[in-house]
Amino acid sequence: MKRILIMEANRSFANELSAYFTGEGYEVCGVTDDGAEGLKLLEQHAPVAAVLSLSLKTLDGFTVMEEAKKENRKTDFIVLGNFADDKIINRAIALGAKYYLMKPVSASVVGERVLEVASSDAPVAPKEKFERRRPGTVDERISNIFISIGIPPHIKGYGYLREGIKMAVQDPQVINNVTKGLYPVIGERYQTTASKVERAIRHAIEVAWNRGRVDAVNAIFGARVYIGNEKPTNSEFIALVADKLILESMV
Repeated sequence: MKRILIMEANRSFANELSAYFTGEGYEVCGVTDDGAEGLKLLEQHAPVAAVLSLSLKTLDGFTVMEEAKKENRKTDFIVLGNFADDKIINRAIALGAKYYLMKPVSASVVGERVLEVASSDAPVAPKEKFERRRPGTVDERISNIFISIGIPPHIKGYGYLREGIKMAVQDPQVINNVTKGLYPVIGERYQTTASKVERAIRHAIEVAWNRGRVDAVNAIFGARVYIGNEKPTNSEFIALVADKLILESMV
C-alpha cells in the first residue's frame, strides 16, 4: 500500500485530506503541522507523496523541501501556498514540487493531484519535468500553465477550461464550434448548462488578465501575443493552449 504524508497547518483541512486518501486506498503515514516533525516522518516512512503547506511550525515548507533534497528523498511534493507569486512558485518547483496549488483549494483537487503523482509508475527526471516545464501528462501541463498565468484551481472555470483544452488537443476541429460542440459536452460532464460553462471559462480567463499576468502568457506562448488590457476570447485561449501542447508533443 502506498503511503501519503500530510504536512498542513489547518488541522480540519488536514483531516479532510486524510479521509480522502484513506477512502482511495492509500495509507496516511502521518499528519502534522510541524515541519521538523514532517522531516522525521519523511525519513521514517518514505512516503510516495506528501502534501506540504508552506506555512508550518518550526520549519517552513521551503526548508522541508531543501532538507529532503539534500538527503535525496524520493517523495513527490504537492505544495499548498497562499500566494500566486512567480518567485514563490518557481522556488517551490526548483526544490522538487510536482504541483503548486494556491489556497483556498478543495480536498478533492489536492487529492486528485496527489493521486496522479502517487499512481505514476514512470517518474520523470526533475530537470526534464520542471526546468523545461513540460510534465508528462496533459493534465499536469495544463495545470502548470494555469498556475503560471494565475488561474486559481478553486474557481469553476478552471475545470471547464481544462476539459475544453483537452478536447481541443484530441480534436482540434472542435474549436471551430465551441458553442454547439464544446460547451454542451463539458456541461454534460459537469451536470450544468452550456451557457454556464461559457461564462465560467470567460471568468477564469478574466481572472488571469486582471492579475496582470500578460507577460507570463506571452512567455508561455513564446511570442508577444497580447498587450496591455487585450485578452483572448474563450476559443482563442483554448486554441492557443491546445496548439502549444500539440506542438510540444511533436518535439
